[in-house]
Amino acid sequence: MTNPRTLAAFLHDLVAAAVSWMLAFWLRFNFDMPLNFQLAALHALVWVLPLFAVLFYAFGLYRGLWRFASLSDMQHIGAAVVVGALLTTSLIVFFSVALIPRSVLILHPLLLALIMGGSRFVYRSWKEHRLYGPAKMRGQPVLIIGTDEAADSLLRELARSGLWYPVALVDEQAGKMGRRLRGLPVFGPFSRIAEVAEQYGVKHAIMAMPHAKSSVRRHAVELSSAAGLEVMTIPSYDDILAGRLSVSNMRRVELEDLLGRDSVSLDAAALHEQLTGRVVLVSGAGGSIGSELCRQIAAFSPSRLLLLDSSEFALYRMDEELAHAFPELPRACWAADVRDAERIEEIFAAERPAVVFHAAAYKHVPLMEKVNAWQAVRTNALGTLITAQAARMFGVDKFVLVSTDKAVNPTNVMGCSKRLAERLCRALQEPGGTRFVTVRFGNVLGSNGSVIPKFREQIARGGPLTVTHPDIVRYFMTIPEAAQLVLHAGWLGQGGEIFVLDMGEPVKIVDLARDMILLSGFSEGDIPIHFTGLRSGEKLYEELLADDEKTLPTPHPKLRIAKLADDMSETEFAELLAWLSPAVRDVAVVKADLQYFVPEYTTN
Repeated sequence: MTNPRTLAAFLHDLVAAAVSWMLAFWLRFNFDMPLNFQLAALHALVWVLPLFAVLFYAFGLYRGLWRFASLSDMQHIGAAVVVGALLTTSLIVFFSVALIPRSVLILHPLLLALIMGGSRFVYRSWKEHRLYGPAKMRGQPVLIIGTDEAADSLLRELARSGLWYPVALVDEQAGKMGRRLRGLPVFGPFSRIAEVAEQYGVKHAIMAMPHAKSSVRRHAVELSSAAGLEVMTIPSYDDILAGRLSVSNMRRVELEDLLGRDSVSLDAAALHEQLTGRVVLVSGAGGSIGSELCRQIAAFSPSRLLLLDSSEFALYRMDEELAHAFPELPRACWAADVRDAERIEEIFAAERPAVVFHAAAYKHVPLMEKVNAWQAVRTNALGTLITAQAARMFGVDKFVLVSTDKAVNPTNVMGCSKRLAERLCRALQEPGGTRFVTVRFGNVLGSNGSVIPKFREQIARGGPLTVTHPDIVRYFMTIPEAAQLVLHAGWLGQGGEIFVLDMGEPVKIVDLARDMILLSGFSEGDIPIHFTGLRSGEKLYEELLADDEKTLPTPHPKLRIAKLADDMSETEFAELLAWLSPAVRDVAVVKADLQYFVPEYTTN
């Protein structure tokens, strides 16, 4: 114990052991202790103190700091005291030590635990008041929304911060209203947020309800924004439980916080089996889904991660990110167009990947509907076929195609091209060969070219926000969730399946627009919404992906398998391959021919 503070703490505990021992005797005799018992108590200290000294050290009481004394420290103190009490009693009985009353053996450990634990928490309280108390830096007053474990953790964290000074809490639960949490009053319901904010003069609120329903969070944000408060939120509930909550993690509420997507449960052991120590290739690695797949795959330590993309900048950016986050990860960046069969075969021959995630595609419906229609078909269908054939040629174990809900009863060229890609992969499936697995899902929040970044740009310009139709709805999930489910479907798939994801409840685009205006601190009076009419190839409603009548369940609650009976004959396969060969086709011809190859395709 070379550290002076550790030595001081150790001496304090020895004094506490001696004081509590003598005090137990005095209490036993109502502070009128006979002389012979005084001598017996002092003689016993000769072996009681060394015993407890050894136990204090053995139970690690001096590894922590008193300034951060917690329940864990009390548990260690309690364990050391209980063991000490048992040993003391055993020694007294074994050696027949006289003049030690039985009540002393009960009072001593209780007093010792009280003195040791109390000293630590008194010191912590004094230290925190001295460092973070009102005389120091109070920061800005803030209202806390929520009163559960997350709010309690947040209040403890804010006590050490000079950024925020919590003044009150608000909650919807009737049993919490009128009570206090860490000395702060609890008001309710949420309809009183404006009143409480005015009473305490606050301009900010922190939402501490990471596990509440999306409707509850949305209601709280709407009322807070209407009261003129800037609303922030804390990290996820998992982060709080793991002890990762800190003031630096505070951020403004984003749209994702209000959509109510449940966290995805992954079988980490299964994904380790699929990815760890294996060569994994991701096509479209610079895109929204491809880049997130790379991040998540990298965490499973593949023997080599291959990034394939036609965009030089996207490859460079992703390579830089992985170099920083996973510096030890072997990786290679391949600039390639998936329609270039010779280049794709060169990559597969050189790298010999075991698992391929094919995310390369053209995805923007209006852009691919007219002058770019044939390029969409050649990239999404022919590019998938070329990559899949290379996978089969070079013995890839599993090929996972990232598809879309727009392939369900398609009304646009993009959806049709992805439906062709799905059928081609199923046609390539052979017993004992490469296992081809397809995963369909809907829109992902914040992906390149999606509505969310567009709304952000329009808000930054002062509006208006443009929505095609007041009734248009879409299914949404976050990019990390989509990538996680793609990985899991890839593991579950045994070849030939088309997995569809549970996308939750559909969301009106106009409601997204209103939420984003609200979260940006504006009203519809500041940022208007204009309706522009449906674009070419655009549906008003997307198809339901997880219909029980059209899908089969899997072991994962968010993944189902589509029931399809559209196997492609050899003749049809050859016919489609010949049709995909020309470099140029007229848009009208493309759309007419697509109705032949994808009978469910309808134009609008």
